[in-house]
Amino acid sequence: MPDSRTTPEHSPAAAAAKPAASLSIDLDNLWAYMRTAGLPGWQDYPSYFEAAVPRIRDCLDRSGVRLTVFVVGRDAARSENRAQLAGLASDGHEIASHSFEHESWLSRRSREVIAADIARAEAAIERATGQRPVGFRGPSFGLSSHLLDVLMERGYLYDASTFPTLIGPLARAYYNLRSGGSAEDRRARNLLFGSLADGLRPLAPYAWQSGTRRLVEIPVTTFPGLRTPIHLTYLIFLAGFSPALARTYLRTALRACRAAGIAPSLLLHPLEFLGVEDAPALRFFPGLNVPLDVKLGVVEHALRMLAEQFRVLTLSDHAALALAGGPLPTRRPGFQADTAVLEPAPT
Repeated sequence: MPDSRTTPEHSPAAAAAKPAASLSIDLDNLWAYMRTAGLPGWQDYPSYFEAAVPRIRDCLDRSGVRLTVFVVGRDAARSENRAQLAGLASDGHEIASHSFEHESWLSRRSREVIAADIARAEAAIERATGQRPVGFRGPSFGLSSHLLDVLMERGYLYDASTFPTLIGPLARAYYNLRSGGSAEDRRARNLLFGSLADGLRPLAPYAWQSGTRRLVEIPVTTFPGLRTPIHLTYLIFLAGFSPALARTYLRTALRACRAAGIAPSLLLHPLEFLGVEDAPALRFFPGLNVPLDVKLGVVEHALRMLAEQFRVLTLSDHAALALAGGPLPTRRPGFQADTAVLEPAPT
């Protein structure tokens, strides 16, 4: 049986004729989800990497795509995780930073705290994978002027923290309703998933500018016009009602992206590769109770659909392509988080 990656429809000439898209995965570990949700025991750093990462690697290998893996520095610093992370790098995937502590309210910290976290993540990720990150995504899509300033100062090529959806406040309300933790934890979570203003940010790449420094922003794509999510977590949620509904929704969303001239940037999470038996503490997450075989079927269908219609890039390649296309629209940082700095950082 021929390798699908070498058949005419997957040849270099055919790929070059397709519009571009990009793909990434936020490699949030079990402890990171537990921390954000205020669940006890996260400080022991429980992990599901042994179950999730081999499934992720196998799925990506079968699909023939390479993506960007946003790694949490704390995981990279733990010796038991390094073989799994090094394997992703050796497979040819780009390794980027998802902060060190995966503190979902990192963007609300002072500039000094943010800078220390990002520098620590860089060092740990480079030691574990051999790649120094040139891209960043904030935990829970958090952004602030301080965070962008640190990324520019440290020479990052791109940020990928904006998630322009109008349902962010609804997602935050659901999350807080189902999560634990103290009143302070809930206050710290009050900007998770962005504001309504964040939901109106551009879908296409643009540039942040501060003084003479610039940083490419690659938004997580949402449905043009509707601004509803099209990342795989949302598709799995829809698949809980009907896998056919999930497939139809994605197909329609990708058509809308092509009609709008938007190169879609899709997002995965490890929970797409896990059953509830792999992470029972997170059973409250929408879609986690969807059977694993159904999930994997939806993911593989989605990746196949994306690869058939688009030339799938890493985010660094997406950023370089955006820059090569001419001057990008420019925005200056300004966020609700800038007026709500949390101090001190937890120890």
